[in-house]
Amino acid sequence: MIDKNRLKKIELVVFDLDGTLLNKYAEIGKETIELVHELKKYDVRFSFASGRLHNALVDYAMELGLETPLISLDGTIIKSHPEKKIIYESYIKDSYVKKAIKLADEQLLKIALCHDEAIYYTSADSLMVDFMDKYQAKFEEVESYEPYISRTLEFVVAGDYKDSIKLIEDKMKFPSAFGLRTSFYKSQGENGVYFLEVRNKKCSKGLGLVRLAKHLKIKVKNSAVMGDWYNDRSLFRTDALKIAVANAVEEIKGMADYITERTNNEDATAEFLDMLLKAKKG
Repeated sequence: MIDKNRLKKIELVVFDLDGTLLNKYAEIGKETIELVHELKKYDVRFSFASGRLHNALVDYAMELGLETPLISLDGTIIKSHPEKKIIYESYIKDSYVKKAIKLADEQLLKIALCHDEAIYYTSADSLMVDFMDKYQAKFEEVESYEPYISRTLEFVVAGDYKDSIKLIEDKMKFPSAFGLRTSFYKSQGENGVYFLEVRNKKCSKGLGLVRLAKHLKIKVKNSAVMGDWYNDRSLFRTDALKIAVANAVEEIKGMADYITERTNNEDATAEFLDMLLKAKKG
């Protein structure tokens, strides 16, 4: 069990979405919805920290009646809801985006540019719509990348040439490039397809939480985070109260202060929120 006194001090709860807050049907549990509304009466605030684009979070924020800024694209942007005011953003240098587009073309790979509200691709890169797993993201085909190079938060390269993608990854690292974070992985859904995601190094869900807490004038230790997957590691390295759902990967469970008995398909978030509400009630 979690110390009741610590629960009483919680002012902010931040949910990962997929695999945590949402079930396999991409739905929020009814019990969670009820508990969120009850906890608001005790001045508890709620937010999301997700790899999704901001516009893919808005419907869920509206469903829960959230008014706290949302952390999207794994911390590259924090944007208020519903005002859409930018709290924090971190764009990749234009020169690096141009370099990646040129390299992808030379290596016969596909590339897409992730902005705040949409993922842009050209007709030559239309397969990116099928390849990319940015849940409920808005994709927009454009004639040229040139008008969209600026304000790129992340770019994604994909293809079945593993060595070619690794070559581009090397070009996005020191000494060829500075201040970028790369993530290379094999697709789980597309056989033989590899991905490279690139964003600025000083961006993560965990840093997003720190920035959001500072904006809200809340101590990070007075917040709670809930997650399930490897990209939640940075959240679980903060001073927040760390809650792993039962279906979480072992690494996240090992970093957690508490592991729920329920999975995301059993409304795991409600299990923790019920504990929090009981503590708040005294």
